[in-house]
Amino acid sequence: MLDQYGPVLIFAVIAAVFPLATLWLTKFVRPTPKPTEEKLMPYECGITPESDSRGRYTVRFYLIAILFVIFDVETIYLFPWAVQYRVLGLFGLVEMLVFLGILIVGYIWLWKRGALDWI
Repeated sequence: MLDQYGPVLIFAVIAAVFPLATLWLTKFVRPTPKPTEEKLMPYECGITPESDSRGRYTVRFYLIAILFVIFDVETIYLFPWAVQYRVLGLFGLVEMLVFLGILIVGYIWLWKRGALDWI
């Protein structure tokens, strides 16, 4: 049995040892410069940053992002309908118009509630 699995075991050991040996060897070969203040600053296209890189976003930003994702995912359902339009016929057209009607009602409801206002 060792004759059959011996090469596999040797290959597994080499596959496990090679990355570890390579990482250990590069630890001694690579240069280790001391980090300076400029190296630790966040990179903004070569411009000195004006504020902290961890800025806060308003809740409205997340609301708009979630609404975009929801409406974007909803419109993905239009593609299969467009591909199978001839097969579905009038029934498919009515179903898609009902779907789009519900989507438009939701969009108008959000618009009236002021969810899409930026200020």
